[in-house]
Amino acid sequence: MSLIAALVVFWYFSVMKLLLTLIGLVLILEGLPYAASPESMQNWLRQILAMAPEQLRRVGLIAMAIGFLLCFLALKSDLFT
Repeated sequence: MSLIAALVVFWYFSVMKLLLTLIGLVLILEGLPYAASPESMQNWLRQILAMAPEQLRRVGLIAMAIGFLLCFLALKSDLFT
């Protein structure tokens, strides 16, 4: 196996390991409120069902923008070095 092929394989498995770790963390964070307080989550979900679709879309876009900004700051800034 050439050096380039070895590096590609290493990079691929590193990325897959990171991706699986991130998916696992998302599932942990998403499941935590349901496990800790299911009654509160049911009330919260009823409130979400009562919201207008435009308002839900706005909240989703704001959450995505904040998430993108956090990822950008974590990866591209010298904030954590």
